[in-house]
Amino acid sequence: MYIVTGGAGFIGSAVIWKLNTEGIDDILVVDNLGRSDKWKNLVNRRYTDYVHKSEFQALLSAGKFDGIDAIIHMGACSSTTEKDADFLMENNFHYSTAMAEYSLQNDIRMINASSAATYGDGSKGFSDRLESMQHLKPLNMYGYSKQLFDLWALRTGALKKIASLKFFNVYGPNEFHKDDMCSMVYRGFNQIRETGLLRLFKSYRPEYENGGQRRDFVYVKDCVEVVWWLLNHPEANGGFNIGTGKDRSWNDLAAALFKAMDKEINIEYIDMPDPLKDRYQYYTRAEMEKLTEAGCPVSFTSLEAAVTDYVRNYLQCEDVHL
Repeated sequence: MYIVTGGAGFIGSAVIWKLNTEGIDDILVVDNLGRSDKWKNLVNRRYTDYVHKSEFQALLSAGKFDGIDAIIHMGACSSTTEKDADFLMENNFHYSTAMAEYSLQNDIRMINASSAATYGDGSKGFSDRLESMQHLKPLNMYGYSKQLFDLWALRTGALKKIASLKFFNVYGPNEFHKDDMCSMVYRGFNQIRETGLLRLFKSYRPEYENGGQRRDFVYVKDCVEVVWWLLNHPEANGGFNIGTGKDRSWNDLAAALFKAMDKEINIEYIDMPDPLKDRYQYYTRAEMEKLTEAGCPVSFTSLEAAVTDYVRNYLQCEDVHL
């Protein structure tokens, strides 16, 4: 049995999609559906049971689940603007350490979702080597909560036995429920469809033109291919960046989006909110050599090809889910 925490969420439900394509449906989904529409991400998926996250740890500790092959821990608060630090400590740090401890005690493969938000403003670089991890300075509490887990895993030696994945700017099907945390591809698609234009932030650094700020945009389908490879290679452990290894501008993304929608480019550059100006990342690019050295053969889809697939096969269709 495979346990996927956050299984109704964006990356979690995509992981279940990948497991299903590999013929696996003995899956336990752990999540907090509440009143959200996340449940729609599960409609097309095959799984054996669903457990609310508030009950899951107690049931797990009581030995209610037998024959666990892996715990794929995608469950967390993913809002970079969340201000409740105690909530993030409990939900992102303590919950994750509990999953790791259980996995290690029971010889269960664990894959954890960390985040590129741990890299902060990027001034310390984007290396996923162990020697770089201790020096990172996240810019928000979300990134700090993820950093705390990675540091705990490093300090206790757990990082030698699990894989903790630093996802960069992920986009793709099943993200619709994330509201303000949705990717610019999703939000931009709706902006263009409704207004005919796309709004991007102005640049406040002379070395970057408006819309020239750069990110490592990575397609969710590629992310879950890496997860699948790691599930089948339990010897590959440690912290791993999950990006393409290429930085592209917001203008590049906009061009790909307009082209996929068969529309002329029409961009409006808008002022950045004052509170964001001092915390805005102008550049991210995942260093991917460590994953390559581990033997992972996954090749990452180009921005243009991935945006086209997302737009034409999901966003422009009635069924936008994997």
